[in-house]
Amino acid sequence: MRKWRNLSKTMGAETNMWLFRILGAVLTTAVVCAFTTPSANAQTAPATDSLRVTLCGTSGPLPIRDRAKPCVAIQAGGGLYLIDIGPEATKNLMLWRMPLGAIKAVFITHLHSDHIGGLGEFNMQSWVAGRPAALPLIGPPGVDHLGAGFNEAYGPDHGFRHAHHEHDSVKLPLALGLLAPKVVTLPAKGDANGVREAVVWSQDGLKVTAIAVEHSPANPAYAYRFDYKGRSVVVSGDTIKWPPLAVAAKGADVLLHEAQNSDMTRMTVNGLTMSGNPRLASIMKDTLSYHTTPVEAAEIAKAAGVKALVLYHLTQAGLPFFTPQSFTKGIDAVGFPDWRLAKDGMTIDLPVGSTAIDFGQY
Repeated sequence: MRKWRNLSKTMGAETNMWLFRILGAVLTTAVVCAFTTPSANAQTAPATDSLRVTLCGTSGPLPIRDRAKPCVAIQAGGGLYLIDIGPEATKNLMLWRMPLGAIKAVFITHLHSDHIGGLGEFNMQSWVAGRPAALPLIGPPGVDHLGAGFNEAYGPDHGFRHAHHEHDSVKLPLALGLLAPKVVTLPAKGDANGVREAVVWSQDGLKVTAIAVEHSPANPAYAYRFDYKGRSVVVSGDTIKWPPLAVAAKGADVLLHEAQNSDMTRMTVNGLTMSGNPRLASIMKDTLSYHTTPVEAAEIAKAAGVKALVLYHLTQAGLPFFTPQSFTKGIDAVGFPDWRLAKDGMTIDLPVGSTAIDFGQY
């Protein structure tokens, strides 16, 4: 700093002016690039027509460095779709320069906070990015209250932004900044295999089916199947091992399934108890009753006959005792060969007219 002040004193006014102009140009370029230019490994749009999956959040509810809360992005037919939008996920989507203005709908699996906490921020950011309509919010009973609550909470913010930024060619219609909830109610009785499902979206070649899973007491809870021009992916949401999901996922290319290691959960419970935190130990112990282990998820994938399994919503990932080997212990004995652990930024491309499954990373 001292060298800079001394150097400044020796320069003429004209030289200083040119230096500040150059500095301004450099800063402007940096800001523009940060918001408009993909990084060297960014993959904001499929090169060919495909069903593309991006893992925008892969952790459980605990704060984990480098992992956002649950969020899966789907790109198909020129549109962007989200399954859940947990805290920190919007930051990832923006850093990767995902086309937020192209969002067509957000599908909610269930109403736990780690799956919905980023909704207000995503809704605001996609509106500012130029989303052309109110944002459909699709999910189980309760999404009507969820959407109305976020609309009310963000009402003043949207009003401020509208008043300050809508001028000249920039338009921020308040009606387009709203969430538009659509409650999905599945049949009360399942088919012969216990499957309860319904088509909840059909547009631009993409069909989305909601599938009932079991996450009591957080019910109803839904999985979603996305079918696009012969390619398909199923996202489990939160559930215990649920055989009807294997039936509903039959023949899909990829199954994204939540996973929690029960042995690690018990270790955590014991550690919390010994450290004098019985309250959190009790809460952690309760989670054993409504999640799926990696081994069980592999069994569902095998029964479904999917081509690949990706374990996401990894409750223990990033904790001090976590290793991939210990987390997935026993999974190979299931006999399902193509499985992997998700991490934020993982991409899965399913090109139309092909059987290829191409994994990448932002």
